[in-house]
Amino acid sequence: MRLSARVDYALRAAAELAAAGAGPTTVGELAKEQDMPPKYLENILLQMRRAGLVRGQRGPEGGYVLARPASNISLADVIRAVDGPLANVRGERPEHVGYRGPAESLQQVWIALRATERAILEEVTLEHVASGELPERVRELASDPAAWD
Repeated sequence: MRLSARVDYALRAAAELAAAGAGPTTVGELAKEQDMPPKYLENILLQMRRAGLVRGQRGPEGGYVLARPASNISLADVIRAVDGPLANVRGERPEHVGYRGPAESLQQVWIALRATERAILEEVTLEHVASGELPERVRELASDPAAWD
């Protein structure tokens, strides 16, 4: 799995907002806390706002807040908001890609890969990440030494 810088920044900013609670956090504060370029982060937050994940508040006490409780926003929600579908092959959904001959079964592999990604990314919420209390299944997978190779 390959995550873009855009996704990485979006997830980190969303985790910061989850940890901040109800109070708004400025782009500058988010960028400083996570060492990200503010202008790039602003564009990411706009995409997240369009997707209904964050709300912007104007004024001297303004900034961004999560639009829903952190427990109701999965990592998959954030990834889809800024990068589109979780798994694709040459920009296509795996079920729309066809192969012939010996490569025909690759389509099933890509669909299984997407299902596995979904199983993790839809289960883990921003609340899990911000609190450090990841689901047991995720902790088990990450504790396997082979996962780190």
